[in-house]
Amino acid sequence: MKNPIFVLGSVNIDHVLNTPALPRPGETISGQGYSIFPGGKGANQAVACARLAGKTRFMACMGSDAFSDSLVQSFRETGIDTSLIEQIDGCNTGIALIFVDQQGENCIGISAEANARLTAEKVKSREADIAAAGFLLVSLETPLDGVFAAAEIARNNHTTVVLNPAPAQPLSDDLLGCIDIITPNQTEAEVLTGVAVHNFSSAEQAASVLHGKGIGTVVITMGSQGAFISDHSGTRMIDSVKVTAVDTTAAGDTFNGAMVVALAEGFPIDEAACFANGAAALSVTRNGAQASIPTRAETDQFLND
Repeated sequence: MKNPIFVLGSVNIDHVLNTPALPRPGETISGQGYSIFPGGKGANQAVACARLAGKTRFMACMGSDAFSDSLVQSFRETGIDTSLIEQIDGCNTGIALIFVDQQGENCIGISAEANARLTAEKVKSREADIAAAGFLLVSLETPLDGVFAAAEIARNNHTTVVLNPAPAQPLSDDLLGCIDIITPNQTEAEVLTGVAVHNFSSAEQAASVLHGKGIGTVVITMGSQGAFISDHSGTRMIDSVKVTAVDTTAAGDTFNGAMVVALAEGFPIDEAACFANGAAALSVTRNGAQASIPTRAETDQFLND
């Protein structure tokens, strides 16, 4: 039997400052509540998978700085298999600088640092590990050649490939052709397709473009509108769960991790998206990236209340 979930991606240290509003170009803005949190899309997604009871293996590159040992230990305590995390001498762990406003919206700047070492060469050295997985979950904060190599290995070994195409950037048809399920937000969908996604109709248009690239299932996260799904059975919207947002930093990562866990457990995509909406909604009621990701018990209780 295949191991369920292999996450490939970034590890960052998030430096977070709460501000009244997001700064504009050239503006200095006063904030408060400065905090340091573990983050990175790959790490957030791996933590989400493990915390939500998914059997999770994480491949990443980290630095040899003061943060790395404690982060790896934290991953282990969460239940992640960390045997494929490499700590590289002379490198810093990736860095993210995050402003969060009073509505919970954020803007983020990142520096790849050790994440830039997660290349195709490294990924190909772990071909057997990827081939053994049931699901591969990837995002775009590490080199694209490594992401492409992982997706090709997965496709060739009947491992389901889930791409969260963030941060937003154009992608080659060759890479998109390896993807089974893609999960852009509205901005990312527009970058990939040229279609401005603002409602159900425009989401259908964007999904049609992505299906044309060979992607079977398109899930577009649309904030308070919910999650749009398009696959062989048609198009529909999965309603969002209404909460008061405090910090949206890891909402997308929580959604992706939760959805893949549910799919690995055999749930159909609609039920998986409902579960993911609940986990993501719960996460935005808390501060931080990984610190905000709920457990399985918390998520089940939240959805059942």
